[in-house]
Amino acid sequence: MKQDLSAFEFKDQGNKYYILHKYDEAIACYSRAIIRNPSVPTFFTNRALCYLKLQQWELASADARRALEMDPNLVKGHCFLGQALLEMEMYDDAIKHLQRGTHILHILFCLYNCAQDLAKDQKLNFGDEIAYQLRIARKKRWNQLEEKRISEEIELQTYLNNLIQQDKERHKQKLKMDLTNNVDKEEIARTQSHIEHCNKYEAELNAMFATLDIRRKKRDIPDYLCGKISFEIMRDPVITPSGITYDRKDIEEHLQRVGHFDPVTRNPLTAEQLIPNLAMKEVVDAFLADNEWANEY
Repeated sequence: MKQDLSAFEFKDQGNKYYILHKYDEAIACYSRAIIRNPSVPTFFTNRALCYLKLQQWELASADARRALEMDPNLVKGHCFLGQALLEMEMYDDAIKHLQRGTHILHILFCLYNCAQDLAKDQKLNFGDEIAYQLRIARKKRWNQLEEKRISEEIELQTYLNNLIQQDKERHKQKLKMDLTNNVDKEEIARTQSHIEHCNKYEAELNAMFATLDIRRKKRDIPDYLCGKISFEIMRDPVITPSGITYDRKDIEEHLQRVGHFDPVTRNPLTAEQLIPNLAMKEVVDAFLADNEWANEY
């Protein structure tokens, strides 16, 4: 490779290697471009994308952050940083950057006007990509919180069972002493009754936690309740003339930033043509009423 190429020529070389899936070679080109001109954020986002492909999350994160330092409104910077943070299990920060990227796209109205270079070459739909990554980040964060809740419930169950066991053992010892010392029958009966209550409480406690565990295993949001754009549960479902149901917020953002067409059927579509899907709304509301956990999902 010629060493007297300009920064943008090295970038173009890197793009060609990227298209061929030669990510290490592409990284080398983008690095040379950065050496020649370290003030172009696109060089860093292009290299960050290659690092993502190679699953080098920390390097991808560092390059995306460098790009955002130069241009805080760079959609690719937020998208790639969000993806890297997601893989690094930093879910809150991942969601923050992915949401920021979505917000910027909404302001810019047209998706492909702000997605340049590799995004255009690969026809990468950042709107759908960010929505997809955002859904994954939220789900993983929810799973992480759920694991914490499960751990706390197990700890609580163990603690309560130990208290019951300790109390039962104390009364068993008392019963043994009372029988040895010929204590009156009423006192013995009270002690025996207390032991029986301990057994009952222990059984009820374990049954209660078992029920919670069964309910938790059934926690799943049916796909038909989720929007086709954000993949989140629909709060205000509307139906298009083509018969496709979307969440109103998602489809209106699509119409504003991408174009006036149905994203599934590609038929022309305007906001005025959206009709509330009252039947789906009832189904969603009924599901949420029976599954309050879904509000956190």
